[in-house]
Amino acid sequence: MFKQLIVKKPGNSYVEGLTTSELGSPDYDTTLSQHGAYVEALKQCGVSVRELPSHEEFPDSTFVEDTAVLTSKFAVITNPGADPRNGEIKEMESVLREYYSDIHFLEEPGKLDGGDVLQIEDHFYIGLSDRTNEEGARQLQEIVEFYGYQGSIIPLQEFFHLKTGISYLGNHTIVAAGEFIDHPDFNQYEKIIVPPEEEYTANCIRVNDFVIVPEGFPKTKKKINKAGFKTIEVPMSEFQKQDGGLSCLSLRF
Repeated sequence: MFKQLIVKKPGNSYVEGLTTSELGSPDYDTTLSQHGAYVEALKQCGVSVRELPSHEEFPDSTFVEDTAVLTSKFAVITNPGADPRNGEIKEMESVLREYYSDIHFLEEPGKLDGGDVLQIEDHFYIGLSDRTNEEGARQLQEIVEFYGYQGSIIPLQEFFHLKTGISYLGNHTIVAAGEFIDHPDFNQYEKIIVPPEEEYTANCIRVNDFVIVPEGFPKTKKKINKAGFKTIEVPMSEFQKQDGGLSCLSLRF
């Protein structure tokens, strides 16, 4: 059960953030509206939501997930793979010190985005991507294994982040798209398969009694409901334009 979530309001500079998509520039007013809907959906799940103020110096800082990996025992401050984002971890460190006494730090030359880290019960899957290198993955694996968790490093072939293509819903069930549908590391789980045209919804989040899914992907939502999960839809078009998904917008612990 999650009790606390941290989110960060998008600043005006958000529209100038990093992206690999070709979906056009985000509209700032719509971005704010969608972020508000996201926060309201989280509150429906029975958690306390702390919203940090926007930071114009860091256009991508609304994607707080990339700055840290959180567990019930400890926190890890990451070293984001995009150099312009490195300053984001300073603010997040000061915030997380209010909640954690045990904090670890990834060090150069290690690079890691939180979006490349998927925790399934006591196992951490760490993706190697354009934003997470082998040294960053090795450092995180060493930390989690010190605490008795298992860690696996997963090279990515097509997705931007690991959690772009896979999510864990609990009950030994994953949502999988693309390269993860038949990936041997995930064959032990029950799978909800995302059709290619709805690939974006592979990034969804289980928050207590609900699964939050992006709006406009009815086939995958129906499959998740059929598997016994209650869903909440939120609009995400302006975050999709900046390579962002539902998990990217919060730190959950």
